[in-house]
Amino acid sequence: MPINPSRPAPVPQIRSAVAQPSRRQLLLGAASFGAASLLAACGGGGSDSGDSGSSTATSFTSGPISGFGSVIVGGVRFDDSLAVIVDDDGNRATRGDLRLGCVIDVDAGTINRAELRAVALRITLGGALVGPVSAVDTAAATMTLLGQTVLVTTSTVFDAGISGGLAGVTTGGVYEVHGLYDNANKRFLATRVERKTGATEYRLRGVVSNLDTTARTFKIGSELINYAGVPNADVAATLANGQFVRLTLQTTQVNGAWVAIRLRHSVRTFEPRPEAHVEGVITVFTSAQSFEINGLAVDAANAAFPDGTAGVVLGARVEVEGAIVNGVLVATQVEIEDRRDFGRRPLEFHGEMSNLDTAAKTFALRGLTVWYGGSVEYRDGTEASLANGRVVEVRGVISADRTRIEARRIEFK
Repeated sequence: MPINPSRPAPVPQIRSAVAQPSRRQLLLGAASFGAASLLAACGGGGSDSGDSGSSTATSFTSGPISGFGSVIVGGVRFDDSLAVIVDDDGNRATRGDLRLGCVIDVDAGTINRAELRAVALRITLGGALVGPVSAVDTAAATMTLLGQTVLVTTSTVFDAGISGGLAGVTTGGVYEVHGLYDNANKRFLATRVERKTGATEYRLRGVVSNLDTTARTFKIGSELINYAGVPNADVAATLANGQFVRLTLQTTQVNGAWVAIRLRHSVRTFEPRPEAHVEGVITVFTSAQSFEINGLAVDAANAAFPDGTAGVVLGARVEVEGAIVNGVLVATQVEIEDRRDFGRRPLEFHGEMSNLDTAAKTFALRGLTVWYGGSVEYRDGTEASLANGRVVEVRGVISADRTRIEARRIEFK
């Protein structure tokens, strides 16, 4: 992980003095942005490269997707209709790749705080683990994938194809895990888990140890990695123990080692943003006023701590608001997510219904299964109004096994 810099002197929060642009102006800006940044998006740099094309953005938000209408992160509804969507290697992705629980970075226009809305200009899908599961411990709520410990929490979302949540994960099966890396406990906090049948390559990320530049091997956790086949041009001369890297692997081990196809160094740069909202894990800790979240340095010297500072520790999952100044998130507020029951918090989804099953009382919405068999409040219609093709707004919570949404309110649009 990047070395934590000494905390800079407090910097006053930057506040935008520009009047709120209209939605039409923002959408036109998004279209121009998409054309200008296409080459950069396809160049393989992703979020590690500085994203020079996103210089027109005025806000930065990072965290798991918590709803759709279009995409909701950190309580803000981002219109993603014209956004450039890429993975963290800069490869183009689609709106269909944006699923509940996926961790994303959103460069957007100014956030309308009254309506909590903004127009997304660029969305970067955060990295995931892809590989075979070797162990499942339902008592400890963990599974082991490519030698990495993955912790399942009350806010982890399971794809509907995994019946029973963690209990439905089978050893030997290949899965994709989206989540946040907890450096303090050397594990991943899963935000989404889904099957990945037919995977032609695996993905691994973590901290380098036991580096042998002669044999061109190192370890990520317990797993031995052979990077002899990675072109020298793709291996930084500064590769060293303690660095956080992303790897693409062949699906078969050779002589007890996973064979690397690609190797990326996860050293991120952050452009100035008058508005920033980041949800993640404290990866480097000096004090409650100086730490890093997902590799981003935080200056919280003048921040409010509504949950107190005692829980602001290495490995804690937090939510930080403020402004990015000179590569540092100058915080105005730090909240501790570990103290909130995010597994049962209300979620919001907006879209067109499909796959209606009146016997099972379910329908599909933006790739999710919605169950309406409980106590549901209907607005501008009734249960009889449900039909494929109807546009609805659903408010609900994740089911106990975290594979579907239990509707609490359905509003017809």
